[in-house]
Amino acid sequence: MIGLGSCGPRLDLIGDNNMPNALRTLIVGGGIAGMSAGIELAKRGHEVHLIDLDPEWRSYGAGITVQAPMFRALRVLGLSDEVAAAGFPCRGARTRLADGTVLGEVQAEKLEPGLPDGGGIMRPLLHAILAKKTRDLGVNVRLGVTTKDIHEGRDGVHASFTDGSDGTFDAVIGADGIFSKLRCTLFPDAPTPRFTGQAAFRTLAPRPPDLDVIDVYLGNPIKAGVTPVSREQLYMFTLSPEKGDGFMSPQQQVERLREVLAGFGGLIGEIRDTLGPQSPIVYRPLQTLLLPKPWHRGRFVLIGDAVHATTPQLASGAGAAVEDGVLLADYLTNSKSIEEALVGFVERRFDRCRHIVESSVRLGELELAGAPGIEQGRVYSEALARLALPA
Repeated sequence: MIGLGSCGPRLDLIGDNNMPNALRTLIVGGGIAGMSAGIELAKRGHEVHLIDLDPEWRSYGAGITVQAPMFRALRVLGLSDEVAAAGFPCRGARTRLADGTVLGEVQAEKLEPGLPDGGGIMRPLLHAILAKKTRDLGVNVRLGVTTKDIHEGRDGVHASFTDGSDGTFDAVIGADGIFSKLRCTLFPDAPTPRFTGQAAFRTLAPRPPDLDVIDVYLGNPIKAGVTPVSREQLYMFTLSPEKGDGFMSPQQQVERLREVLAGFGGLIGEIRDTLGPQSPIVYRPLQTLLLPKPWHRGRFVLIGDAVHATTPQLASGAGAAVEDGVLLADYLTNSKSIEEALVGFVERRFDRCRHIVESSVRLGELELAGAPGIEQGRVYSEALARLALPA
């Protein structure tokens, strides 16, 4: 048996994995990817067990930008209208120079009738909407729990848990994030997350009544922007070059963010001037990871940040996580065997997720290099055009 607390030898994978009519599935990790998979599997009549190590099932962060492809995936889950109502649907995006001078506006392509073109929402509120749907559909959610031992046998995956329980499952979905323990166990030679040389600062501020777009300010090499997340609030995001990915105290975060935004005008400058000890700043050094194929072994499969952790330049990491959950449930429902389902799912997802990661990293490189805004805009527009295609 192999525990998931640290890296270890490869799992022994054996036995018949023909598809039962209704799967008994274990999801390790209750973030956006895990909940999306749980919701869609439960909708399709499967028995779903979801565990998360956090006993309070918290969501960290300020706001989140929701691109149109994510709204399309949320519609499959039955949640696009609820997310749009709880957040703020935007009519497009606008780019500015650092001093606030407007460069132009971009109207998002409408992907489906009645679907928002994009917008924003408070990240904890998005988490709460997904969590409620997960529980309402009867998913067995257990918190403060992780796997203790796990191995695959002829009749399924046998797992014991830190709360003393155990069980056998037809399939196990690893949705345990960028530092995935399950990835480490399944693929001990897998690449580890890589620091990109940038960090993201996020904070909340009041929304001016006339702000109905995502407003992006292009500095050199700093990028900052604001996204409405409700009628009352916006969240400001800043991408800055940093020397390392170490810890930064709350006071250091305030000081560094004020320093980073020293040359900005417009709304960014106004928010900067209000920053102080009271400011709810979320700081994250940017790390990325793309696991080469396969993303599965036997009855195990990885999704979300466990296999394609990206940076926020395309604002598409959460959208890709929702897409993963929706499409994995579809393959697990409609394939003849678990092996066929997991192979088909990975083949379907790999190129799209690689595109998200590589395009986001490329945009970060252009920002660090101080590339002209027109070049950054071209890469961004081309990437979004590809993401508008069916997932």
